[in-house]
Amino acid sequence: MASLETPVCDFGWKAIDFDLLGVDGKRHNLASAKGENGLLVMFICNHCPYVKAIQDRLIRDVNQLKQHGVNAIAVMSNDPDEYPEDSFENMALVAKKLNYPFPYVWDETQQVAKAYGAVCTPDFFGFNNKLELQYRGRLDASRKEAAAPDVRRDLFEGMLQVAETGQGPKDQIPSIGCSIKWRSE
Repeated sequence: MASLETPVCDFGWKAIDFDLLGVDGKRHNLASAKGENGLLVMFICNHCPYVKAIQDRLIRDVNQLKQHGVNAIAVMSNDPDEYPEDSFENMALVAKKLNYPFPYVWDETQQVAKAYGAVCTPDFFGFNNKLELQYRGRLDASRKEAAAPDVRRDLFEGMLQVAETGQGPKDQIPSIGCSIKWRSE
């Protein structure tokens, strides 16, 4: 399992639209996902230990960001043929079990992950209300295990700044996680 780090935030990069099926049976796109003050597009999956380590914190932060007009959507782009734990059926089970407060959608063709330049799970893309990229950092200091409960909440603080000012913090610490599991072509 390769661990990868996300690139530095490309401030102002415009979000690319998508139309993906969610585990709720509905189709989701940028317009349906966007909040009044921004949108967090998260590339996650079911099997990755980095994602598993932060699920509770991610749910907490997304719920709190919603109160500030920032919505979130989670995209699963891995190849479930190679990683059955990431199947659409298992995505639905995980979302229900954890009561995800955001749509969990399947990027079956992997085109959305490629368009966004997603490299790992978790990979966070935080956009302002004009859908301009302002955050591409980590959730917090967690790795394959959750960090201490009182660590700095990088993603939450960064997206709160985006909600309030439209601009993300200039200094961001990259997210780290498992590589996206690309289909062999």
